[in-house]
Order: sequence, then C-alpha cells, then structure tokens
Amino acid sequence: MYNYYELLEVAESASTQEIKKAFRERAKKLHPDISGKSGGEEMRRLLAAYKTLSDRNRRFEYDRAYARFAVKNRFDYRSFLRERDDPESRSKLIFFELLHMEEDEALSIWQAQGGLDFPMEKYMDREDWMDCSFILAEELAARDRQYEAFMLLVRVIREERRLPYFKHFMEEVEKFLKELVRLQLRPALDDETYLECMSALVNLGFSPRYEAGIFRSIAETLFRLGEFDSAGKALKEALKRNPGLPNAVRLKQRLQI
Repeated sequence: MYNYYELLEVAESASTQEIKKAFRERAKKLHPDISGKSGGEEMRRLLAAYKTLSDRNRRFEYDRAYARFAVKNRFDYRSFLRERDDPESRSKLIFFELLHMEEDEALSIWQAQGGLDFPMEKYMDREDWMDCSFILAEELAARDRQYEAFMLLVRVIREERRLPYFKHFMEEVEKFLKELVRLQLRPALDDETYLECMSALVNLGFSPRYEAGIFRSIAETLFRLGEFDSAGKALKEALKRNPGLPNAVRLKQRLQI
C-alpha cells in the first residue's frame, strides 16, 4: 500500500492547504515537458494520493486502512496470500489488492470466488469486510456493474445499522448509494431486478420522504408491468410517508386510488 504522505512529501498532520500546495509542487516536476512519458505512472499515484488526502472522509478511511496494513507490509504479504487458496486468504488478498490500487486484480479474484455469493464477512474482521465491500462497490460502479455495487452497499448499510462502525463516514456511504440509485441503476436493470433493488432499500433506516420516493418508483414499475393491484398498494405506502409526494397525482388517477 502506497504511503500517500510520503508521495506528497507532507507530514501525516498536514492541513488540506498544505496537501494542495505539496501536490501542485510535485505535479510541476512530473509535467511531461520535464519528466517525459516515464512520469505518467508516478503522476497517477500522485493524483490518487491528492484525491484521497484532500477529502476528509477518504483520508479518514485511508489512515485507518494504512494503520492496519503497515505491519503486514514489512514482508511480502501479497505472495504470502497468493500461495494460499483458502477463502480467508482469498478475502484478504482481495482487500490487499484494492488498497494497493490493483483494482482489476482484486475484482478478478472476487469474481472467481463467486462475486456477490462469496461470503467474505465469514473470513474477515468485520471492519475489514465493511471497508473492502465499500471500496469494491466503488470499483464496480466505475465499471458499470451497478447491480453488484448496489447490493454490496446495501449489505454495508444494514450492518452499520446493526452495529455502527463507519459512524460519520456513513454519510458518504449513503450519498454514494443514493447517487447510484438516482443516476445509474434504473437504465442498467430490467424491471424485475429493479424492483428487487427498490425493495431492498425499504427499512434501511432512510427518512420517510426518501422511502416515499422508493415506493413511488416501485408503484410506477409495477404499473408498467401491468400489476395494478400491487402498484396501488405501493403507491398508498408512498403517500402514507409523504402525502404531498411529487409526480404521484397522475399515477393515483390511473390506479383510481
């Protein structure tokens, strides 16, 4: 795992302004006119370091993960894990590769182990599993694998509701999930799979207003499928949570509620 503070040549206590200044100075030295093509990979690492350390939540996650892996990095932990084919070692290798910016390798191992059917939570510390699942979800979403990203995020949020771990960082997790639902999920899925996802959002502890929107989406999808009775029930649940729900009047009229 790269030490982002060393890459930027700043102290671990550096402020956001100090990190920004350090990034600009280091980036100038890596400009193609100075370093040539050879600086491309180093620039990629430098950008990753800056994006992580300049964001409060991502920096918090990085610091926590780096602390756990610092001791393991004193020997060839990757080789140690690769030599073993048991589920625990595979799980830890997935996390290790993600933290070392080997995202494609991590996803390949995860997929080979069964993807969503691979119960990593059985083989990892709870905190590592939650961190790993969140990072996996980010990478999957970036590769247009929205359903898998969504399901991982739902699992993380359910576990957080049961026993808080992410705490203030949970705002970032929830924001990521809601943006995924709002912008990417619907066009990527068939109606049945979309209904499965919307149903998974119910009772996750979101506000009544947000849940109302979920039920409205369920009602609209059921209506399109011709399941009018179920659509009517879903719309009633939506209006229970938010009687002034936008865009509900027309559907309500069609369903004669």
